[in-house]
Amino acid sequence: MGPRNDLYLSDGSISFYSFQSTPLWLHGKAHGRAGPYTMNSLIATSHLQLASFALGTIGWILCTVSMGLVEWRVWHVDNTTIISSGIAWVGIWKVCFISYNHVSPGYEEQFCHKFSGYDSSIPGEIYAAQGLLVIAMVTGLLGLTATIYALRNISMGISRKTSITRFFLVGGCFYVCAGLCVLIPVSHNFYSVTHNQSIAFPPSYLMPSSPVAQEAGAAIPIGIIAAILLLLSGTFSLSYRFPVTTNT
Repeated sequence: MGPRNDLYLSDGSISFYSFQSTPLWLHGKAHGRAGPYTMNSLIATSHLQLASFALGTIGWILCTVSMGLVEWRVWHVDNTTIISSGIAWVGIWKVCFISYNHVSPGYEEQFCHKFSGYDSSIPGEIYAAQGLLVIAMVTGLLGLTATIYALRNISMGISRKTSITRFFLVGGCFYVCAGLCVLIPVSHNFYSVTHNQSIAFPPSYLMPSSPVAQEAGAAIPIGIIAAILLLLSGTFSLSYRFPVTTNT
């Protein structure tokens, strides 16, 4: 937009004033906000990151669900004296089974024994799985927070590169960390199921030392899906490239 001349009448005299108009998009830049063209560029380059937020949210929810489930490993046992149904569920926080003992005929009761504190008789991989899934839940939440902040800056037209790129980078690293922390215990439990590995439970758990057969419970496929979604989310976040047409 070129210079503009305005005519003013004052006390019978004529005065001319000439000034240069500032384009509207520069007003936004003066306050650290993007103009229309820059705003469109920011939005156009963040579609994958929006998908990253959606995938990360679903992955984090599934991670939390799998962590709370007891159906990680389903044991089939032949001694039904105590485990009346012949099936026991081995999770990362507790073991459970159905018993008809000490209840009225026609009724059943589920008994669960929690892994409280540190019991040296319990394999260390169970406590490792607990710690990894807690880390996954925390880092996944931090990844979502960083992604939300970066998307919020884009939606508000804030065109500072560090306010967007840095938070997508941090969020992507958190997502990848969360995905790996879910993948490790899930893979280990799946390997244990396929090789029918046993766990030497103490006598107080009323569990046999080894099952006749075992299968993967619902928590394992849910955990696998959660890990895949979190890793994809991290990849999408880390792939963000700030538009070169924006002046920072």
